Amino acid sequence: MTEGKVFPLKEDIKLIIAHPYNLFESVQWDLYQRYLFSNAIQQPFKQVFRELYIPTSDELEQLTRSARYQGHQIQPQKTIALLRGRGWTVSYEEGLQKIFHKEGYLVTMYAMADWYTPSDVEAPTLELVYFHSIKNNQLVPITSIDPVIFSEVMRDIDLVVSVAHVGEVDPEASHSSMQMRGVLARESTSLFGLNNVDVKERHILVKGQLADYSIHLGSGMVSKNDRQLAIIPVHSQHRGKIFLPFVDDDPKSAEIISKMRYLAQDNQIKDPTILAQINA
Repeated sequence: MTEGKVFPLKEDIKLIIAHPYNLFESVQWDLYQRYLFSNAIQQPFKQVFRELYIPTSDELEQLTRSARYQGHQIQPQKTIALLRGRGWTVSYEEGLQKIFHKEGYLVTMYAMADWYTPSDVEAPTLELVYFHSIKNNQLVPITSIDPVIFSEVMRDIDLVVSVAHVGEVDPEASHSSMQMRGVLARESTSLFGLNNVDVKERHILVKGQLADYSIHLGSGMVSKNDRQLAIIPVHSQHRGKIFLPFVDDDPKSAEIISKMRYLAQDNQIKDPTILAQINA
Protein backbone atom coordinates (compact mmCIF):
# COMPACT_ATOMS: atom_id res chain seq x y z
CA MET A 1 0.00 0.00 0.00
CA THR A 2 1.54 3.27 -1.15
CA GLU A 3 -0.19 6.22 0.46
CA GLY A 4 -0.21 9.68 -1.12
CA LYS A 5 1.46 8.67 -4.39
CA VAL A 6 -0.02 8.95 -7.88
CA PHE A 7 0.95 6.49 -10.62
CA PRO A 8 0.11 7.21 -14.29
CA LEU A 9 -1.88 4.44 -15.97
CA LYS A 10 -1.38 3.22 -19.51
CA GLU A 11 -4.38 3.16 -21.82
CA ASP A 12 -4.37 -0.62 -22.19
CA ILE A 13 -3.97 -1.41 -18.50
CA LYS A 14 -6.66 -3.52 -16.83
CA LEU A 15 -8.05 -2.57 -13.45
CA ILE A 16 -9.85 -4.97 -11.11
CA ILE A 17 -11.78 -4.54 -7.89
CA ALA A 18 -9.47 -6.18 -5.37
CA HIS A 19 -10.86 -9.10 -3.41
CA PRO A 20 -9.64 -9.77 0.14
CA TYR A 21 -7.69 -12.70 -1.31
CA ASN A 22 -5.65 -10.28 -3.44
CA LEU A 23 -4.91 -8.13 -0.39
CA PHE A 24 -4.13 -11.24 1.67
CA GLU A 25 -1.70 -12.49 -0.97
CA SER A 26 0.07 -9.13 -1.12
CA VAL A 27 0.43 -9.17 2.70
CA GLN A 28 -1.22 -5.73 2.87
CA TRP A 29 -4.74 -6.64 3.98
CA ASP A 30 -4.32 -5.37 7.55
CA LEU A 31 -2.77 -2.12 6.28
CA TYR A 32 -5.85 -1.35 4.21
CA GLN A 33 -8.16 -2.21 7.12
CA ARG A 34 -6.26 0.08 9.47
CA TYR A 35 -6.18 2.89 6.90
CA LEU A 36 -9.97 2.81 6.46
CA PHE A 37 -10.53 2.99 10.20
CA SER A 38 -7.95 5.66 10.96
CA ASN A 39 -9.34 7.88 8.17
CA ALA A 40 -13.01 7.00 8.85
CA ILE A 41 -13.50 5.92 5.22
CA GLN A 42 -16.74 4.06 4.55
CA GLN A 43 -16.76 1.82 1.48
CA PRO A 44 -19.90 1.45 -0.68
CA PHE A 45 -19.84 -2.32 -0.06
CA LYS A 46 -18.02 -4.73 2.24
CA GLN A 47 -14.72 -5.19 0.40
CA VAL A 48 -11.65 -4.72 2.61
CA PHE A 49 -13.63 -6.11 5.54
CA ARG A 50 -15.22 -8.94 3.54
CA GLU A 51 -14.87 -12.44 4.96
CA LEU A 52 -12.15 -14.55 3.38
CA TYR A 53 -12.21 -18.35 3.13
CA ILE A 54 -8.96 -20.20 2.47
CA PRO A 55 -8.90 -23.99 1.87
CA THR A 56 -8.30 -25.81 5.14
CA SER A 57 -5.69 -28.52 5.64
CA ASP A 58 -8.48 -31.14 5.61
CA GLU A 59 -9.81 -29.84 2.28
CA LEU A 60 -6.34 -29.88 0.75
CA GLU A 61 -5.85 -33.42 2.01
CA GLN A 62 -9.24 -34.61 0.68
CA LEU A 63 -8.37 -32.77 -2.55
CA THR A 64 -11.80 -32.78 -4.24
CA ARG A 65 -14.32 -32.20 -1.46
CA SER A 66 -15.08 -29.90 1.43
CA ALA A 67 -16.64 -31.14 4.66
CA ARG A 68 -16.30 -27.92 6.67
CA TYR A 69 -20.10 -27.50 7.01
CA GLN A 70 -21.02 -31.17 7.21
CA GLY A 71 -23.54 -31.98 9.92
CA HIS A 72 -25.22 -28.56 10.21
CA GLN A 73 -29.01 -28.63 10.07
CA ILE A 74 -30.65 -25.91 8.00
CA GLN A 75 -34.10 -24.55 7.19
CA PRO A 76 -34.84 -25.53 3.55
CA GLN A 77 -37.03 -22.63 2.44
CA LYS A 78 -34.83 -19.97 4.01
CA THR A 79 -31.76 -21.63 2.48
CA ILE A 80 -33.29 -21.56 -1.01
CA ALA A 81 -34.32 -17.91 -0.62
CA LEU A 82 -30.80 -16.92 0.44
CA LEU A 83 -28.90 -18.85 -2.23
CA ARG A 84 -31.18 -18.14 -5.20
CA GLY A 85 -30.37 -14.46 -4.80
CA ARG A 86 -26.69 -15.40 -5.14
CA GLY A 87 -27.00 -17.35 -8.38
CA TRP A 88 -27.61 -20.85 -7.00
CA THR A 89 -30.18 -23.22 -8.50
CA VAL A 90 -32.16 -26.06 -6.96
CA SER A 91 -32.12 -29.55 -8.46
CA TYR A 92 -34.21 -32.56 -7.39
CA GLU A 93 -31.34 -34.95 -8.05
CA GLU A 94 -28.24 -32.91 -7.23
CA GLY A 95 -29.33 -30.44 -4.56
CA LEU A 96 -28.07 -26.85 -4.65
CA GLN A 97 -25.72 -25.86 -7.47
CA LYS A 98 -23.93 -22.83 -8.86
CA ILE A 99 -22.36 -22.75 -12.34
CA PHE A 100 -19.24 -20.83 -13.32
CA HIS A 101 -19.37 -20.94 -17.13
CA LYS A 102 -16.22 -18.93 -17.78
CA GLU A 103 -14.10 -21.13 -15.49
CA GLY A 104 -15.76 -24.34 -16.71
CA TYR A 105 -17.00 -25.86 -13.48
CA LEU A 106 -19.99 -26.01 -11.16
CA VAL A 107 -20.24 -26.40 -7.40
CA THR A 108 -22.75 -28.66 -5.68
CA MET A 109 -23.79 -28.50 -2.04
CA TYR A 110 -25.31 -31.83 -1.05
CA ALA A 111 -27.91 -32.24 1.67
CA MET A 112 -30.50 -34.89 2.45
CA ALA A 113 -33.56 -32.77 1.72
CA ASP A 114 -36.68 -32.39 -0.38
CA TRP A 115 -36.17 -28.75 -1.32
CA TYR A 116 -39.72 -28.42 -2.64
CA THR A 117 -41.51 -29.57 0.51
CA PRO A 118 -42.89 -26.61 2.51
CA SER A 119 -42.30 -28.27 5.87
CA ASP A 120 -40.08 -31.22 6.72
CA VAL A 121 -40.45 -33.57 9.65
CA GLU A 122 -36.73 -33.26 10.27
CA ALA A 123 -34.52 -30.41 9.10
CA PRO A 124 -32.03 -31.43 6.38
CA THR A 125 -28.36 -31.82 7.23
CA LEU A 126 -25.58 -30.44 5.07
CA GLU A 127 -23.15 -32.96 3.67
CA LEU A 128 -20.23 -32.40 1.28
CA VAL A 129 -19.38 -29.69 -1.23
CA TYR A 130 -17.87 -30.70 -4.61
CA PHE A 131 -16.65 -28.89 -7.72
CA HIS A 132 -17.29 -30.64 -11.06
CA SER A 133 -16.07 -29.93 -14.57
CA ILE A 134 -18.88 -28.81 -16.90
CA LYS A 135 -17.29 -30.66 -19.85
CA ASN A 136 -16.92 -34.16 -18.42
CA ASN A 137 -18.46 -33.98 -14.94
CA GLN A 138 -15.13 -35.03 -13.42
CA LEU A 139 -14.28 -33.79 -9.93
CA VAL A 140 -12.07 -30.70 -9.93
CA PRO A 141 -9.35 -30.49 -7.23
CA ILE A 142 -9.83 -27.63 -4.80
CA THR A 143 -6.30 -26.47 -5.60
CA SER A 144 -7.44 -25.86 -9.21
CA ILE A 145 -10.35 -23.62 -8.16
CA ASP A 146 -9.92 -19.85 -8.45
CA PRO A 147 -9.23 -18.79 -4.81
CA VAL A 148 -11.68 -15.88 -5.12
CA ILE A 149 -14.47 -18.18 -6.36
CA PHE A 150 -13.70 -20.74 -3.65
CA SER A 151 -13.90 -18.02 -1.00
CA GLU A 152 -17.22 -16.67 -2.31
CA VAL A 153 -18.76 -20.16 -2.52
CA MET A 154 -17.79 -20.88 1.08
CA ARG A 155 -19.05 -17.44 2.09
CA ASP A 156 -22.47 -18.28 0.58
CA ILE A 157 -22.65 -21.54 2.50
CA ASP A 158 -21.40 -19.90 5.68
CA LEU A 159 -24.24 -17.39 5.32
CA VAL A 160 -26.71 -20.26 5.13
CA VAL A 161 -25.20 -21.89 8.20
CA SER A 162 -25.39 -18.58 10.09
CA VAL A 163 -28.82 -17.34 8.99
CA ALA A 164 -30.82 -20.45 8.07
CA HIS A 165 -29.42 -22.71 10.80
CA VAL A 166 -32.06 -24.65 12.72
CA GLY A 167 -32.81 -22.74 15.91
CA GLU A 168 -32.03 -19.42 14.19
CA VAL A 169 -28.78 -18.92 16.07
CA ASP A 170 -25.32 -17.88 14.95
CA PRO A 171 -23.40 -21.18 15.24
CA GLU A 172 -19.80 -21.01 16.36
CA ALA A 173 -18.74 -22.73 13.13
CA SER A 174 -19.03 -19.42 11.20
CA HIS A 175 -15.35 -18.90 11.92
CA SER A 176 -14.52 -16.42 9.16
CA SER A 177 -17.36 -14.10 10.18
CA MET A 178 -16.08 -14.10 13.75
CA GLN A 179 -12.54 -13.41 12.56
CA MET A 180 -13.71 -10.34 10.65
CA ARG A 181 -15.77 -9.10 13.60
CA GLY A 182 -12.65 -9.54 15.72
CA VAL A 183 -10.73 -7.24 13.35
CA LEU A 184 -13.57 -4.70 13.51
CA ALA A 185 -13.50 -4.88 17.31
CA ARG A 186 -9.71 -4.36 17.52
CA GLU A 187 -9.79 -1.36 15.21
CA SER A 188 -12.81 0.05 17.05
CA THR A 189 -10.98 -0.04 20.38
CA SER A 190 -8.35 2.29 18.90
CA LEU A 191 -11.03 4.51 17.36
CA PHE A 192 -12.88 4.78 20.68
CA GLY A 193 -9.71 5.01 22.78
CA LEU A 194 -10.55 1.90 24.83
CA ASN A 195 -7.67 0.24 26.68
CA ASN A 196 -9.70 -2.25 28.71
CA VAL A 197 -10.73 -4.56 25.84
CA ASP A 198 -9.00 -7.75 24.70
CA VAL A 199 -10.20 -9.46 21.51
CA LYS A 200 -9.73 -13.25 21.44
CA GLU A 201 -10.51 -15.83 18.75
CA ARG A 202 -14.19 -16.25 19.66
CA HIS A 203 -14.85 -13.65 22.34
CA ILE A 204 -14.29 -10.01 23.26
CA LEU A 205 -13.15 -9.70 26.87
CA VAL A 206 -14.05 -6.40 28.53
CA LYS A 207 -12.62 -5.35 31.89
CA GLY A 208 -15.11 -2.82 33.19
CA GLN A 209 -15.09 -0.86 36.42
CA LEU A 210 -18.13 -2.72 37.74
CA ALA A 211 -17.36 -6.21 36.40
CA ASP A 212 -15.61 -8.25 33.69
CA TYR A 213 -17.59 -9.29 30.61
CA SER A 214 -17.36 -11.65 27.65
CA ILE A 215 -19.08 -10.97 24.31
CA HIS A 216 -19.36 -13.84 21.83
CA LEU A 217 -18.25 -12.81 18.32
CA GLY A 218 -20.77 -15.14 16.69
CA SER A 219 -24.01 -14.63 18.61
CA GLY A 220 -23.30 -11.34 20.38
CA MET A 221 -24.35 -12.86 23.70
CA VAL A 222 -22.90 -11.18 26.80
CA SER A 223 -21.90 -13.04 29.95
CA LYS A 224 -20.42 -12.15 33.31
CA ASN A 225 -18.79 -14.95 35.30
CA ASP A 226 -20.39 -17.47 32.89
CA ARG A 227 -23.81 -16.00 33.62
CA GLN A 228 -25.70 -14.54 30.68
CA LEU A 229 -26.69 -10.88 30.78
CA ALA A 230 -29.84 -9.73 28.96
CA ILE A 231 -28.70 -6.66 27.07
CA ILE A 232 -31.06 -5.55 24.30
CA PRO A 233 -29.38 -5.43 20.86
CA VAL A 234 -28.82 -2.07 19.20
CA HIS A 235 -31.89 -1.02 17.20
CA SER A 236 -31.64 -0.19 13.50
CA GLN A 237 -32.07 3.55 14.08
CA HIS A 238 -28.99 3.57 16.34
CA ARG A 239 -26.63 1.70 13.98
CA GLY A 240 -25.35 4.93 12.51
CA LYS A 241 -23.76 5.80 15.85
CA ILE A 242 -21.34 2.89 15.45
CA PHE A 243 -18.78 3.38 12.70
CA LEU A 244 -18.46 0.45 10.32
CA PRO A 245 -16.10 0.91 7.33
CA PHE A 246 -18.72 -0.31 4.82
CA VAL A 247 -22.27 0.63 3.90
CA ASP A 248 -23.63 -2.96 3.76
CA ASP A 249 -26.30 -3.66 6.35
CA ASP A 250 -24.56 -5.69 9.06
CA PRO A 251 -26.69 -5.41 12.22
CA LYS A 252 -24.93 -8.22 14.11
CA SER A 253 -21.50 -6.59 13.82
CA ALA A 254 -22.99 -3.22 14.79
CA GLU A 255 -24.65 -4.87 17.80
CA ILE A 256 -21.40 -6.50 18.97
CA ILE A 257 -19.32 -3.32 18.62
CA SER A 258 -22.07 -1.33 20.36
CA LYS A 259 -22.12 -3.75 23.31
CA MET A 260 -18.33 -3.70 23.54
CA ARG A 261 -18.23 0.09 23.80
CA TYR A 262 -21.20 0.15 26.19
CA LEU A 263 -19.67 -2.33 28.64
CA ALA A 264 -16.17 -0.87 28.40
CA GLN A 265 -17.71 2.27 29.92
CA ASP A 266 -19.97 0.47 32.38
CA ASN A 267 -19.47 3.19 34.98
CA GLN A 268 -21.66 5.37 32.75
CA ILE A 269 -24.55 2.88 32.45
CA LYS A 270 -27.82 4.35 33.76
CA ASP A 271 -30.26 1.59 32.83
CA PRO A 272 -31.45 0.16 36.20
CA THR A 273 -32.33 -3.24 34.68
CA ILE A 274 -28.82 -3.76 33.32
CA LEU A 275 -27.17 -2.41 36.47
CA ALA A 276 -29.22 -4.86 38.58
CA GLN A 277 -27.91 -7.77 36.47
CA ILE A 278 -24.31 -6.56 36.70
CA ASN A 279 -24.47 -6.08 40.46
CA ALA A 280 -26.33 -9.35 41.10
